[in-house]
Amino acid sequence: MIRYALTCSDCHHDFESWFASSAAFDDLSGKGLVSCAQCGGTDVAKQIMAPSVSTSGAPRGDSDEAAAAREFLSKAREHVARNFDYVGDSFADEARSMFYGEQDSRPIWGETTPEESQALREEGVPAAPLPRALTPRPPKTDKQVN
Repeated sequence: MIRYALTCSDCHHDFESWFASSAAFDDLSGKGLVSCAQCGGTDVAKQIMAPSVSTSGAPRGDSDEAAAAREFLSKAREHVARNFDYVGDSFADEARSMFYGEQDSRPIWGETTPEESQALREEGVPAAPLPRALTPRPPKTDKQVN
């Protein structure tokens, strides 16, 4: 059995689940059978994890390295949330506008399609994917608030 830390791309819910093997996770996930308990979304991915290895004399549990990695990722997500503007689906347009001097540069994050991402690369616009483990929850829109 293997335990994975997972994250839902739809609602950014972090959770854990056990699987018979790594291949079992890949098979179930590929069939859309791994879902988020919070929103039911099936766009679920493994988070970066440190392996938990114990010796016969050591108790099982989190290693100092795993705890440090989780703390680092948490602080990095908080840094992005506090210091970067979330621009949602407008990321490509905003990045392009800053690159061509149409607006002042500022740190931003958001979403693009694979085609938009490729077009930015081809134009030389400096943008890179934010690893899922470092992506904060997007702020709620007016439609999502009571």
